[in-house]
Amino acid sequence: MSGVKGSIWRQVPLLLWLVVLWTLLWDQVSVLSVVTGILLALLVTRVFYLPPVELPDRVNPLGLVIFIAHFAFDLVRASFQVAWLAVDPRGVPTSSIVAVQLSTKSDLSLTLTALAVSLVPGSLVVEADRQDDILYLHVLGTETPADVEKARADVIAVEERIVRAIGSRDDVRRVNLSRAERSLGPIVSGRRQRAWEERHPIIPVEQYPSEGGYPE
Repeated sequence: MSGVKGSIWRQVPLLLWLVVLWTLLWDQVSVLSVVTGILLALLVTRVFYLPPVELPDRVNPLGLVIFIAHFAFDLVRASFQVAWLAVDPRGVPTSSIVAVQLSTKSDLSLTLTALAVSLVPGSLVVEADRQDDILYLHVLGTETPADVEKARADVIAVEERIVRAIGSRDDVRRVNLSRAERSLGPIVSGRRQRAWEERHPIIPVEQYPSEGGYPE
């Protein structure tokens, strides 16, 4: 019963958003539009059921600002780079399909990373392997193996900034472990993170649920 209640509560943001969209379609806020919106939202979420996305259990305001600032900078820089590739007299730029192994196991982190990368000109996610947490991207301007590795590192950096901003405790731990393998410091190492890790041991990837996230 508690699992069912938890599933309903996790769908509240989706229900509210559907009600807002319905009232916008009516172009007025009234008792009738709100009531019909609620009924329609409940019907849609029951008939076209999707596994609920785990909402983040932490938000880092500074990390959020850093992510937004980096995203805006990458957006502007990539726009100029793609514009130059379009008029470069050296000919058609080389493009590649690049596979990027992500560190996290949550649907939210994977989705946000894929969206952030695809919104930047010059790169587009063509496939997401949810089972193995791999993104496949079409990337422009990959003339050398070093360009391919840079594209892969850029995606990993995006994932790390997203996790620093709103990633779950398990996402943070998995990113920290990945960075440690590359002799890099942790993105988050506070007292609450250490306390959570003490209560939640590392588990094999196979034990994660199909919808992602640390099994509670």
